[in-house]
Amino acid sequence: MTAFDIVIVGGGMAGASLGAQLAVDARVLILEMEDRAGYHATGRSVAFWEETYGGPIVQPLTTASGPLLTAPDPDFHHGSFLSPRRTLHVGRAGDEPVRDALLTQFAGKVDLQPVEPGALVPGLRPEWTLGVMEASCRDIDVAALHQAYLRRFRQLGGVVRLSSPLLGAQATDGGWHVETREGPVACGVLVNAAGAWADEVARRSGVAPVGITPLRRTVVQLRVPGLPSPDLPRVMDLQGRFYFKPEGQERIWLTPHDEEASAPCDAAPEEMAVAQAIARFEEVVDWRVGGIEHKWAGLRSFAPDRAPLYGFDPAVPRFFWFAGQGGFGIQTAPAAALLGAALLTGSAMPEAVASIDFAAYRPERFR
Repeated sequence: MTAFDIVIVGGGMAGASLGAQLAVDARVLILEMEDRAGYHATGRSVAFWEETYGGPIVQPLTTASGPLLTAPDPDFHHGSFLSPRRTLHVGRAGDEPVRDALLTQFAGKVDLQPVEPGALVPGLRPEWTLGVMEASCRDIDVAALHQAYLRRFRQLGGVVRLSSPLLGAQATDGGWHVETREGPVACGVLVNAAGAWADEVARRSGVAPVGITPLRRTVVQLRVPGLPSPDLPRVMDLQGRFYFKPEGQERIWLTPHDEEASAPCDAAPEEMAVAQAIARFEEVVDWRVGGIEHKWAGLRSFAPDRAPLYGFDPAVPRFFWFAGQGGFGIQTAPAAALLGAALLTGSAMPEAVASIDFAAYRPERFR
């Protein structure tokens, strides 16, 4: 029987980033059910690094990840994973309480400035009179980040098995007996980094699920011949009904910010959500839509309280949760991986995450 110190279920951003930290001192196997890692949420992300995204519970992880994404170790990656963007939060009359709550929640933590939105987005319809600029927002090169983690993982001796779902797992006195298509594997710790499939992986391992819910998010790439500039900020509704951002010349990525509960699956866009996205976009700007060039959907997976889930299950001590990272799992990956590795190994928290109060992320809150 093949033996590893740690088996990680899931090769997306969560599993790859944590694996790259753990493989420094351990023999680690990543089991990925698809024929390529990152096929689902990671590969479909409209990723950005935005400190307010995910709310105050997530902001410390995002903020701590910023320097690690901006100036990674040269042995890990040459150059920054981030590029300039900015976010403009916009609203209409009646949205003042939402704007004020945003400013209050992040006061002293994130630089947010009230602005006149019409002066920043040519073609913005006149009723959109409220604006808050989050100048620190950046785009993330998701593919480069994910591949850098996988490359580092393999360089350290980590093993990735593709097309290899976890069929079942049984706790033993010394760890776990894991069943895979390639045969049984023994390990000391089993890590659940399976995203939308996290609760299913728990069930297959004899662990009670915690209520990880996959929510479908639809994204549309539109051709916009009159797009004023590819350098405009990402525009996000204060009420959370849409956001869009330029993606090169005369193209935007747009979402209606939908969150439809879904079974774990290869998510596909719903036509109603696509139509809704375009209708909301046309409420905001007077730019002409030249056509739909591409549309897709991904599953963002949340715990019941929408906070991430990091730590050993209190009822099954060698079962480690690293899941429930919603839509913020890319932007928090560096800090989350450092924190998760320290929790799993019992080592001291690295300086980059030492100030984060991780109590709200522990699985004990659901037991």
